[in-house]
Amino acid sequence: MFTGLIEEIGKLAAVEIIPGGKRFKITAGKIFDDLKIDDSVSVNGVCLTVTGIEGKVFFCDAVGETLTKSTHNDFKPGTLLNIERAIRMNDRLGGHLVQGHVNGTGVITGLTRLGENYSLDIEIPAGLTKYIVDEGSVAIDGISLTVARITDRKIVISVIPHTWKSTNISSRKKGDKVNIETDILAKYIEKILLHHKDDGNKFSDNWFKNLGY
Repeated sequence: MFTGLIEEIGKLAAVEIIPGGKRFKITAGKIFDDLKIDDSVSVNGVCLTVTGIEGKVFFCDAVGETLTKSTHNDFKPGTLLNIERAIRMNDRLGGHLVQGHVNGTGVITGLTRLGENYSLDIEIPAGLTKYIVDEGSVAIDGISLTVARITDRKIVISVIPHTWKSTNISSRKKGDKVNIETDILAKYIEKILLHHKDDGNKFSDNWFKNLGY
């Protein structure tokens, strides 16, 4: 589990084809004070397992659904990557709960400077719009961001200067693909509602009263 607060920007040093997937060699700096093999690390919003460490380089593998649902299949050496270690249970939750389970990819349709801030426009898959609301949380390439507004299949996000400098957004351009993870709470609510859709009295006034509301 992650918070969407990026610790540092890493760089993809090399990509190796392995059976069923790809192995990434990633250079970084800040995270090595306690990084260990088998640790979980968010790489551009995808939870990956550290399989090896050599100095200021770590290795991780991506296979199957990870490559299908995310931008990781398109990674090339030199790509700048948002890096975050898994949250500790006693850490402050400064962003929002991010699983590192990408739901799909979107496309940047606009990136405009507005004074000191930036406006980021992203076209998202139709199936994800129901999980996103105005002023709600969304993870874009692992970054916890707040949706300023959503119109049809486009979300608009305001990016503050600190986020611009501390993540790989500053290296992005129109047409780039990004990983999207919607708020986990929305998915749980949907499952509960669908499970009880045939029970007309399940969410009645009496049902809520019995729960103490």
